[in-house]
Amino acid sequence: MNLTDPIGDMLTRIRNGIQARHDAVVIPLSREKMAIARVLKEEGFIRDFEMVREKNAKSRLMRVHLKYFGKKEAVVSGLKRISKPGLRVYSGSKEIPMLRGGLGLVVVSTPSGVMSGRKARHLNVGGEVLCYVW
Repeated sequence: MNLTDPIGDMLTRIRNGIQARHDAVVIPLSREKMAIARVLKEEGFIRDFEMVREKNAKSRLMRVHLKYFGKKEAVVSGLKRISKPGLRVYSGSKEIPMLRGGLGLVVVSTPSGVMSGRKARHLNVGGEVLCYVW
């Protein structure tokens, strides 16, 4: 399957999984998606992620375990794709936005790798603003 925006597809699958109260969602695997999942796990927005190989599947997949508290109240209340294939959004280290007063997460792709906006500001590197998570 050929996707125009694979990261947007990943965020949509997570958003739909949370709305349906699933424990995990399955996403086609790529290095960039794995890096985004690693940042989400480090920041506490998902429980875990793992590579899986399902029977009769030609491509490798990643299973993202969603995180809830209480009676299926999702930790993630919103996801928004910022830099899209049709309009890339870049930010310098000083201009990386603070989301929800520092409670949200900005995922940034930098020359040093994919990281949170907080870490990018600390390391004084800018890059492409991939998405917001709150």
